[in-house]
Amino acid sequence: MKHSKRFNELSAKIEKTVAYPLVQAVEKVKATATAKFDEAIEISVRLGVDPRKADQLVRGTVMLPSGTGKTIRILVLTKGEKEKEALEAGADFVGSDEMIEKIQGGWMDFDAVIATPDIMGQVGKLGRVLGPRGLMPNPKIGTVTFEIAKAVKEAKAGKIDFRVDKFGNVQTLVGKGSFTQQQLLDNIRAFMDVINRLKPSSAKGIYIRNITISSTMGPGIKVDKSTISEAA
Repeated sequence: MKHSKRFNELSAKIEKTVAYPLVQAVEKVKATATAKFDEAIEISVRLGVDPRKADQLVRGTVMLPSGTGKTIRILVLTKGEKEKEALEAGADFVGSDEMIEKIQGGWMDFDAVIATPDIMGQVGKLGRVLGPRGLMPNPKIGTVTFEIAKAVKEAKAGKIDFRVDKFGNVQTLVGKGSFTQQQLLDNIRAFMDVINRLKPSSAKGIYIRNITISSTMGPGIKVDKSTISEAA
């Protein structure tokens, strides 16, 4: 892959074979987030699990203490009184049949979907559209619920859901380049705490294989996993 001159210059500042202490890794990821826009900061964790086995499919949610830095557009699929509750809580789009028809027609101008259980029979037909994008409402991650106000507020405040991919990797947003070092440290530690709690009992060997953080346009920076708790 051919990279830009800027990327190559930034990469030259990172030792590719070195796993940096978390505090130092965060300093470096901020230093490499030099694009003309506020770059996203992501974390990628390689897990020692077999995603083909149902009991090793790591999936969960985490409330990032400092939020994501991203404006989340929330669609709530519901009807009746819950529509008013969703709007008052800050949902961007609310509805039922008309919204489902819009999505079937190709409309996707939202970042998260929350639905009430009573409408899931209709929402199910959107599985092929929302599923591959990770947007399908799921009771396991709190996006199928009658507690609409709570779900909307949590999503707006920085609640994210994640899922291991077929290669055993979990990747998610943990902030922006404009975040302070402490904000990024708090978010990364909160995420890793949840990842560790979700370790499947059937997973053998090393669970956390490696950790990498990066900015949207910057190089990956390896993190010494033993320093995660030290950064508290």
